[in-house]
Amino acid sequence: MPNLRRKLPSANALFVFEAAARCGNFTRAAQELYVSQPAVSRMLARMEDHIGVRLFERVHGGIELTESGKILYHKISEGFSGIESAIREIEARATGIETVTLSVSTGFTTHWLMPRMSRLNQAFPSVDLRFQLISGRIGGPLVDVDLGMRFLHDEEIDEYAVLVMPEMLLPLSNPRYHETARTEEGRAHGDTVIVMDDEERGWHERFHAFAKKERHAAGMLSFNDYAIVVQAALLGQGIALGWLNVTSHWLAQGTLVPAEEELIVTSRRCCLLTPPNQPVRPIVAAVRAWIIQEALSDMRIVESQYPRLGLRDALHQTGIELG
Repeated sequence: MPNLRRKLPSANALFVFEAAARCGNFTRAAQELYVSQPAVSRMLARMEDHIGVRLFERVHGGIELTESGKILYHKISEGFSGIESAIREIEARATGIETVTLSVSTGFTTHWLMPRMSRLNQAFPSVDLRFQLISGRIGGPLVDVDLGMRFLHDEEIDEYAVLVMPEMLLPLSNPRYHETARTEEGRAHGDTVIVMDDEERGWHERFHAFAKKERHAAGMLSFNDYAIVVQAALLGQGIALGWLNVTSHWLAQGTLVPAEEELIVTSRRCCLLTPPNQPVRPIVAAVRAWIIQEALSDMRIVESQYPRLGLRDALHQTGIELG
């Protein structure tokens, strides 16, 4: 440690460097640290002079780490994560409460997790669960969280990712809308299609009934939050594209039903990720296992209710067995 102190202009330089490297921008780092942008620039310039190497290169719109900067950032991130983990453990021992932070979509939180929150609390009475919510499409790195749900391709899955299920999609509506849509009058009138964003406009045409003109879209509802898309379907406003990792609870309950018994399985996988720069605490591993088991429980019910969907085979293809 005496050697480390001599190699840095100050201990605060570590915090400034970590924030700048993570944010990729001196201004955002300054805002996070509640200091001015020139103060961040001066501190990092002193740090580079002290060490004798460049740590950052200025690029359009921000900064990039040099090779030396990447080496330092990797080790500092590991060190900070270890310190944070130790403090959490000390706090947990003192209070009996452990904090677990999830990075998940508002749709997953609202329509999958909230309906079973009482069971989660019973399983983990000493866990303070916190959320980093994403209203649109889930993605991006895990920052300041313990566990995140993301969609990955097979080649992206590593030791920090645990498979929940393949990405599986089907059209959903509430039972009342479904019955009305199946009548001769309903077929003639057409469907109201609910979409989340421009990327999913026309999603209904991926399913045979629409592709073959057996059904047609008469109108459209568009929202920028998938939680609202599902809520609109629950209220009978139309048919929505259902991601099973979000909507499986309502399918298992019968509150939503397949508008068509057709399942699309993509090449992506729904996974639970842990940050690569910190050890997985036992409580995080336990919460992750609980989520996966709850998801499998839903899948078993949905498979028994709608065997024609081919859910069992879709899961088997990715090594998941319903038993």
